[in-house]
Amino acid sequence: MRNRWMRTSMLAVGLVLLLVFVLFSVLVASYYYTTVRTGLETKAQTSTDFFTNYINKTYAEFYDSAYRYTESFEDADKLELQFIDTDGRIVISSNGITAGTNPGTSDIGDAIRTGETSTFVGRSIANERIMAVSAPIMYSGNRVIGVMRYVTSLRLVNRQLLISVLAAAAACMFVMLIVVLINMIFIRSVILPVNEITTVSKRIADGSYGIQIEKTYGEEIGEMVSSINEMSMKIAQSEKMQTEFISSVSHELRTPLTAITGWGETLLYNTELDMETRKGVAIMLKESKRLSKMVEELLEFTRIEDGRFTLNVEQTDIAAELEDAIFAYRDLLSQEQMEIVYEPPEKDIPLIPADPARLRQVFLNVFDNASKYAKSGGSIDVSIDSDGSFVTIKIRDHGPGLPEDELENVKMKFYKGSNAKERGSGIGLAVCDEIIKYHGGTLKLSNAEGGGLLITIRLPESSMTQSPGDGE
Repeated sequence: MRNRWMRTSMLAVGLVLLLVFVLFSVLVASYYYTTVRTGLETKAQTSTDFFTNYINKTYAEFYDSAYRYTESFEDADKLELQFIDTDGRIVISSNGITAGTNPGTSDIGDAIRTGETSTFVGRSIANERIMAVSAPIMYSGNRVIGVMRYVTSLRLVNRQLLISVLAAAAACMFVMLIVVLINMIFIRSVILPVNEITTVSKRIADGSYGIQIEKTYGEEIGEMVSSINEMSMKIAQSEKMQTEFISSVSHELRTPLTAITGWGETLLYNTELDMETRKGVAIMLKESKRLSKMVEELLEFTRIEDGRFTLNVEQTDIAAELEDAIFAYRDLLSQEQMEIVYEPPEKDIPLIPADPARLRQVFLNVFDNASKYAKSGGSIDVSIDSDGSFVTIKIRDHGPGLPEDELENVKMKFYKGSNAKERGSGIGLAVCDEIIKYHGGTLKLSNAEGGGLLITIRLPESSMTQSPGDGE
């Protein structure tokens, strides 16, 4: 936004200044040239009228009068006065250098042909830029007997014009500098606060509910800050109420679920029950265990949400923990006609600082998630490797995978992918993601080449970054 604003404003102001500069240059040039031309034309007309009315009594007196007038010419240091015959040749000149030459410019021919004053702007024989005004001298009222011509160099005029144009260019640059400074002040007063608000808004969107923006702005931005702060507080209150409600309900459910599970297992040992009843009790027991697992996940997540989650960190053999989790889950998967295909590492995996119980919880949750998405009779591929900085664990199922827009959402609490085969709380992967983050690692979901969902877990081998409130 900052760059776009600067480009747009500077382009608009630059175009306006360029237009003003061009118009000013044209008007100033026109003014200077018009002033010089008008002065020369007035002087030439006055002189020729004087010649016609008072000096040229006879045709023979023309040259004698022209010679005497040239001798007394007072502006010889500024102008060149020329008397030209009807053939266009200079007869007399105030500087004496050009006498006898034929300038050949259009003003001379026009004055002789039309009997009217004519102007020429161009280069002289010496290649100097000049302005010349030729006024015809009339004899007997209607016949041109010669031309009086005033010639001036435009060097001083062009120099003055250049100074004016440079002054205009400097003024435009000064205005542009002022505009840049104003834009910078505007950006500092508007764009930077917007960036700060955007940053805080992203933190709120990422789950930092209750965070507040410092109220140092006024007007519309201040109102927006107040609205975002109020929204953040209301979301925080809502999240707190939701967490407290889930925690309370989960605690209340644990006791009856424990009783149901215990009596269900007791009933299964009763040999007097018929097969249909035993089947019903088995279903009841399975569903109560599933519900108990959901309650535990909810309680785990509420502990994470309110900061009561802790890690008991020790040097952990991550490969051994993974293999124990595979061994524990393998029999359960075999009942679903599925298997875990484990690829042992080619080299020893180093010990890492971690909570082994929490990591085993992550592995079992991920295996459970993979079994929900995998095809019946398929397999779950597991591998572990180390690159010297991170230990990488990959767990892949051979199910249908997930739409690309669902990959990141699956880690959100209460979110369940559209391809899930079984019901669940939508909490398992969210808990796993938080546990891995507490270990300073990452949990990433992607669609595997050839189909299926790939979960990649990366854990640091040395220093671990813990969130506030973590214990060791």
